[in-house]
Amino acid sequence: MATKKSASAAKKKGAASNTKKTTTKVTTVKAVESGKTRSAGAFLRGGQGGLLRTPVTGAAIAEFIGAFLLATTVLIVRNEPFYLFIGLIGIFMMIGGLSGAHLNPAITIAAWVSRRVGWVRAVSYMAAQFLGAMLAVVVMNSFLNQAPDISAEAAAFGQTAPQLFTAATLPEGSEWAVFMAEVIGIAVLGFAYASVLRPRVTDKLAGAFTVGGGAFLAMAFASTAATYVSASVALNPAIAVTLNAIDISKIWTLVVYFLAPALGAVIGFFLYDLLKSAEAQQK
Repeated sequence: MATKKSASAAKKKGAASNTKKTTTKVTTVKAVESGKTRSAGAFLRGGQGGLLRTPVTGAAIAEFIGAFLLATTVLIVRNEPFYLFIGLIGIFMMIGGLSGAHLNPAITIAAWVSRRVGWVRAVSYMAAQFLGAMLAVVVMNSFLNQAPDISAEAAAFGQTAPQLFTAATLPEGSEWAVFMAEVIGIAVLGFAYASVLRPRVTDKLAGAFTVGGGAFLAMAFASTAATYVSASVALNPAIAVTLNAIDISKIWTLVVYFLAPALGAVIGFFLYDLLKSAEAQQK
């Protein structure tokens, strides 16, 4: 009898053990599947380890949005310095805490040269800035194409079809004047940005007014100087693309609107860092 009871008990234990093992396996599979689901959801939602939580990606998206807003503002206000001042304050307040609100490939190049940002961030910023500026043209053109045609009567009174603001053709023989206007103007803006990006200004409003004020001074000088030779300035390679200032067949347009801003921004950052280091040595 004892032997039969022992055998029966052993069978029950074996069955219970098999049941536990089966339950454990099922639970483990469910946990793994649930973990996979959460990981995919977290990635899409931007959770821990998600795409939008990647610092460079999030900052690049912010630069894309900021460049789009800046380029749209330039097209609307026709590069007027005061309105750019107001626009830059608003844009900096929105994304300054996310990316530094470079909004300008020349500023990003200067920040990289001065070791304020790494090359990965610099490349992603510049790509986002150009894409944002080009999208502004596409969006504004889509609205422009919906405008009604001008009637013959309206045309007789001098009314013309609306057009997007574009840069004046670079005048032959005056390229160096526009080049210097770009260099000096962006050097002023670069100096302002350098004071904000290192050390980073914790007061967002102060940073916004510094950048906005620098942009106002830079554009006021550069646009006035360029007007004397019937030319335009952009102080921003991405905005130069927006304003259709680039003609690949003419090397001077690349020199004036790409090289000059980069050179001027580096000069502005260098001057600020030089003065800052001299001040630190005196203390």
